[in-house]
Amino acid sequence: MFKSIKKVLDRSLELLVMVVVVVLVVDVLWQVFTRFILKNPSTWTEELAVFMLIWVSLLGAAVALNRGAHLGIDYFVGKLPVRIRLYTEVFVFLCISLFSLFVMVRGGTELVVRTLKLQQMSPALQVKVGYVYLAIPISGFFLVLYSIIGLVERIANLLRGGPVSPHLATHVEEGID
Repeated sequence: MFKSIKKVLDRSLELLVMVVVVVLVVDVLWQVFTRFILKNPSTWTEELAVFMLIWVSLLGAAVALNRGAHLGIDYFVGKLPVRIRLYTEVFVFLCISLFSLFVMVRGGTELVVRTLKLQQMSPALQVKVGYVYLAIPISGFFLVLYSIIGLVERIANLLRGGPVSPHLATHVEEGID
């Protein structure tokens, strides 16, 4: 059951990231078209591009963590013995989950609530900025979820003395129900 729920969440997140990327590309193309072809630059496209970039970068970080493709310097970690590598990965996933939970989910939620209470609006689009900031707690939720899954996997590997999984997403589908 856990695998099917996770699969739906994964697909939903990936679809959302794809939609945001498409909106970002169309927005930037429209901005270039209005500026250079029509010689009358659109007033709202730059602001929308910034908002879409915020969403795609934060949600994309969660997708990358789930796929095991998150940016990291693993040259030195890759040279460690298997058990020490597992301990290092446990520490890293613990740090990611704690940071994501306290800073992104808790702090991001407080930021969204406070910004919505203040009725802060964006200048060009006249959108409540709190809705833009929703990307922080939403991506934080997914980062917590994926880092806890990675943490549980690594601890299970340590307990049974198994190999290190090079790819979080495929290993999750094999191991945790």
